[in-house]
Amino acid sequence: MKNKSFREFLDSYLDVWRKSSLAELRDMMSIDYKAREISNGELVDFGYEESVTGWEQGFKFAKQEGNEWDLNEIAIIPLRQNEIMAILSATLIVDGKKLENISLFFQTFKRNENNGWKLIRSYIETGVPNENLNKVQFNH
Repeated sequence: MKNKSFREFLDSYLDVWRKSSLAELRDMMSIDYKAREISNGELVDFGYEESVTGWEQGFKFAKQEGNEWDLNEIAIIPLRQNEIMAILSATLIVDGKKLENISLFFQTFKRNENNGWKLIRSYIETGVPNENLNKVQFNH
């Protein structure tokens, strides 16, 4: 991952996600990773190990025959030097049909001392109706 631009890194990250490759995803995460997820109105905070367990379960389901990830990049926001947030939507296509709800991922990546990128933080909203993506507005 040395000397990769953020664009190259993010493209690789999304490819790893689409392939449901847990080993590769682990390498793209900081061991100090922190996350907050809102699911069914419940707030859950978790770290690296819990995240890996969650990805493992999600990837196992995604690898079932006929399932594939539908990932979309909504925005890239430079936060500070060496930190960038990517806003992504994710859902599964099961038997050729996209699920009705998506999850929104606000993911912060940091360039490390080796000039590589690592996922350091996430805020995740689950159960967002698909059609709400058409209503996203950004003003700057």
